[in-house]
Amino acid sequence: MFKLVAVGGKLRGKEYVLSEGENTIGRSAECDHQVSADGISKKHIRITVNSESAYAEDLGSSNGTLVNGKIIKKITIKDGDKIALPNVILQVVFVLEKKVIIKKKVTRTGDDDDDSYDESNQVEPMPSSIVAKPIWLFKYKLMPIIYGFNEKYEWAALVGILLFIFIGFNITLIIFPVQRDSRQLLIKEIALRGKQFAAEVDHLNSGFLREKSLDQIYTGFLEGEDAEGVQSYKLFDLEGRVFRPMSSLNTIVNDPFSVDALKYYKTESNQDREVVESLGSNQIGIARAIKAHDKQLGRDVVVAIITIIFSPSSLAREASNNSKAYLESLITSGMVAIFFFGILYYMTIRPLDEMKYQIEAVLRGRQKELASNSLFKELFPLRNTVNSILVRIKELQNIDGGEVQNLEEDGPYLRSLKEFSEGAQGPVLILNSEKIIQDLNLECEDLIGIRANASVGQSLLDTARDQGLAATVIDLCDRSANNEGCHQKEAYQIGGKDMVVNVVALIGKDKFAKGFYVTFVKS
Repeated sequence: MFKLVAVGGKLRGKEYVLSEGENTIGRSAECDHQVSADGISKKHIRITVNSESAYAEDLGSSNGTLVNGKIIKKITIKDGDKIALPNVILQVVFVLEKKVIIKKKVTRTGDDDDDSYDESNQVEPMPSSIVAKPIWLFKYKLMPIIYGFNEKYEWAALVGILLFIFIGFNITLIIFPVQRDSRQLLIKEIALRGKQFAAEVDHLNSGFLREKSLDQIYTGFLEGEDAEGVQSYKLFDLEGRVFRPMSSLNTIVNDPFSVDALKYYKTESNQDREVVESLGSNQIGIARAIKAHDKQLGRDVVVAIITIIFSPSSLAREASNNSKAYLESLITSGMVAIFFFGILYYMTIRPLDEMKYQIEAVLRGRQKELASNSLFKELFPLRNTVNSILVRIKELQNIDGGEVQNLEEDGPYLRSLKEFSEGAQGPVLILNSEKIIQDLNLECEDLIGIRANASVGQSLLDTARDQGLAATVIDLCDRSANNEGCHQKEAYQIGGKDMVVNVVALIGKDKFAKGFYVTFVKS
C-alpha cells in the first residue's frame, strides 16, 4: 500500500492513502484526494498504483510537479521519494499490508446458491483410524498455518525457507547428541584426573592435618606447570578456614563451589563421596573430604576438605571444534539444499509451464487437447477441467458451417515488423502478442537499459528496470489491440528525458494482435 505524507508546508503531517489504480490529486472536490493549497491546480497530478509499483503523471498543472527536485511529466515513484507541489511537499511511503483472514464455517443447504459454495475450504470429519488421524491433523490443522504464510509470501520463497529450517533442525538433531556424548566423555576423563589430584592431597596430608602441622602440608603439585588445567584450589577445615594455598592462608572460603562443598560434607552420610560438578564456561569443580583416624573416637573423621576447579584447554578446544563442525555441516547442507531446492522448484513449475504453452497451442489450432509426459496425478483434475473449458471456447468460436477458426501464428507478422524496424532512426522495441520481447535496436537498449541478448524471449515486465514504463507500454499495447491497431501514445519521463511512447498493434486476419511496434520520440 502506498500513501503520501505531507512533510513540508501548511499541511505538514496530513496523510493521503492511495488506492489501487488511479488516484487524482488537486484542489477540486472531484479529485480522489483534495489538497487545498495556493498554487495547486484543480487536477494537478495523477498517481497510478499497480501492486507494489506506482508512477506519477502531471496533469498539465499551471505550476508543474517536481519529484526529488526535478520537474516531471510522468515518472515511476518509490518509497522515500519527495513530490513537491506548490506550498506542500509530499513524501511517498510504501507500507506492507498485513492481511487478516477470518474464516467462517458455512453449512451448505439445498437452497444455497452453488456459486457461493467453496468446496476447497470444506473440512472432512476426523477419521477413526489411528493411522489416518495423523494425516488428518497434518492436512487440516498444520497446513492451514502454512497456507496462511503462503498468502503473504511467494511460494518459492516459502519452500526455500522451510527447506533451510528442515536442514538446520535435522543437523541439530544429528550433531548435538554426538557433540554432547563427546563432551561428557571428555568431562569424565578430566574428572578422573581431578579425583587423582584430590586423592593425592588426601594421601599426603591427612596425618599433618590431624596433628595441625600446617607447615608440613604439601600441595605443590597443584601449582605450576605440572598442574595443567588447575584454575584454583582450596584446602580448608570444617570451619571454612583455608590452609592452602599459602596466598589464602587463614582466610575463610567464599567462592560458591567451596561454600557448597563445605555445606555438603557437614552431613556425615556425604563424607565418603566425591563431588564432580560442571560449573559452566568450560569449568569442572571437584571436591573431596579428607579423613584421618581419631584415637579418642576410634574412627576416621573429616579433618579437611579439598576443592579443585579445573578449566583445561582441552574443553575450550572441544567447544571450538564442535562449533566449527556444526557451522561446516550447516554450510555444506545449505549448498546441498540449494541444489535440491532448484530440482524441486523446476520439477513443480515445469508441468504448469507445459500446460500454459499447450493451452496456447490448442487455442491456435495446433493441438487438440492438453497432454503431459510428466507424472503429476494431482494436476490431472485441473488438466481435465481446462480441456473442458477449451472445448467450450472452440464451440463459441465455431463459424461458417461448423469449422473452428484457427488463430494465426505471430511469426510472419513479427518478421515484417523486424524488417520495418531496420530503417528506423530512433529507439524501437518489438513485442509479440503475449508482450514478450522479440527485438530492440541499440538506441532502445541505451534508452531503457535493457540488453537484447539477455531480454529477447522474456516478458517486458520481468526485464524492465522501470516498472512504470513497462506498465505504460503494456497498457498502450492493450489499447491499440482493442482499437483495431490504432496508434496510441503517451508522454513518459525516461532517465530524466521527456519522451513520447508510441505503440501500434499489427492485427492479423483473425482480428487478433500479432505483434506490437513500440517507438520512443523526444517530447
